[in-house]
Amino acid sequence: MKSIPYWHVDAFASRPFGGNQAAVMILEKWLDDAVLQKIAAENMFPETAFVVPTPDGKADYALRWFTPKMEVALCGHATLASGHVVLGQETSGNMVSFATRKAGILEVARADHGYDLALPATTVDGAAPQNIADGLRAEPEELLYNDKRYVIARFANEAAVRALEPDMELLASTGDTMFMATAQGDKTDVVSRVFVPGAGIPEDSATGSAHAALTPYWAKRLGRNEFTAHQASQRGGDLTCRLDGDRAILGGQCVTVVEGRFYLNG
Repeated sequence: MKSIPYWHVDAFASRPFGGNQAAVMILEKWLDDAVLQKIAAENMFPETAFVVPTPDGKADYALRWFTPKMEVALCGHATLASGHVVLGQETSGNMVSFATRKAGILEVARADHGYDLALPATTVDGAAPQNIADGLRAEPEELLYNDKRYVIARFANEAAVRALEPDMELLASTGDTMFMATAQGDKTDVVSRVFVPGAGIPEDSATGSAHAALTPYWAKRLGRNEFTAHQASQRGGDLTCRLDGDRAILGGQCVTVVEGRFYLNG
């Protein structure tokens, strides 16, 4: 029976039961994709991160992410969780790099507030396809879209974002589309909620990839490159966001909730 080191991490959280859940699993080598997908479905977290050491590669590790339903091109919170796990094992290091298949080289570094996660900044500034956001069941003040199927819907205030009761089936009918409902916050600079039902995540708890898009959007709108953000999900997530050239630097904490072994027959 094969066993795999396993960590359950709450990312963008300062305490257990907050932020976003991720499983982090360190493999000796890649398993078949079908097995990786079955493991992610078994874990039933928004994301399972699979990490493989690459001592002769361009980065320290290779990294892939799976929802219970599919592999994704970018996941911020599970990258932060992976950095938390690796740096927790390698206590002498201050930074770890991950080579990904579609998002390039990503880095997680220790910081005073926990960790800094560097992601490619994503621009969302195109006209949204007609009716794509009807499932939000509320009229935003601004609606933007890009070819990665990211939607930014800006509302008048935090109360409007918190009051949303989306039609998840209608949102899912648009495919693997990420809907970011956002506004200026009451106690933080920016507040958001994120819905990705087409990828098997009706409402995400704390989403790094979404804030890689919200960072350049709000930096331009606020007139400054750094701000605080809160994702107003049921669990809640807190981040700092900073635009640094073509990178979005997301700051946050992580909490390990479970550490153990995942067993595979055969």
